[in-house]
Amino acid sequence: MNAFTSDVAFTPTVKAIQSRKGSRESYARVEERGGWRAAITPDLATFIEAQTSVFLATANAEGQPCIQHRGGPAGFLKVLDEHTIGFADFSGNRQFITQGNLQDNAQAFLFLIDYMLRQRIKIWGRARVVEDDAELTARLMPANYKARPEQAILFTVTAWDANCPQHIPQRFEAADVAAALAERDRRIQSLEQEIVRLRGDADKGRG
Repeated sequence: MNAFTSDVAFTPTVKAIQSRKGSRESYARVEERGGWRAAITPDLATFIEAQTSVFLATANAEGQPCIQHRGGPAGFLKVLDEHTIGFADFSGNRQFITQGNLQDNAQAFLFLIDYMLRQRIKIWGRARVVEDDAELTARLMPANYKARPEQAILFTVTAWDANCPQHIPQRFEAADVAAALAERDRRIQSLEQEIVRLRGDADKGRG
């Protein structure tokens, strides 16, 4: 049993390295405040449900890690309660690495990154695959999304931490850029029409 929620990542070996490299004191202060949060806050829930992409890390029985990408429209990740995140697992290349790993080792990790906001969230926990639960899968399936849900994945949060934006390149979603450009073009068109109108009024005044 961990003394602090952050012990899920700060193992004795990690803490020894922190001590040797001079960062242990600052992280000890985090532990004095109770470590990282274990419950999903309203702000975190909003962040999670706004994402269109997430990386899910699992490890097999021998400890070999694997990171898989999951994506969908905003809202495909659903916060079910303050400790549970769920999403429909869409049919893909049918390798089933994630499902096999979770069957042998339930420990899992979610990594969410918002390039526009330059924000990243790390979430530790345990996950399980839920097969043959049509009601749950339907509840998690994004509306009008053209993908075939094969099963559901439920992730129980153990701890989470928000990182600073250092070294995160700022990038923008293509849809957001397209919308901004379309708005710019509408504004240009409106201004051009206004210029034509003003010129017409000026010509009438000279006449």
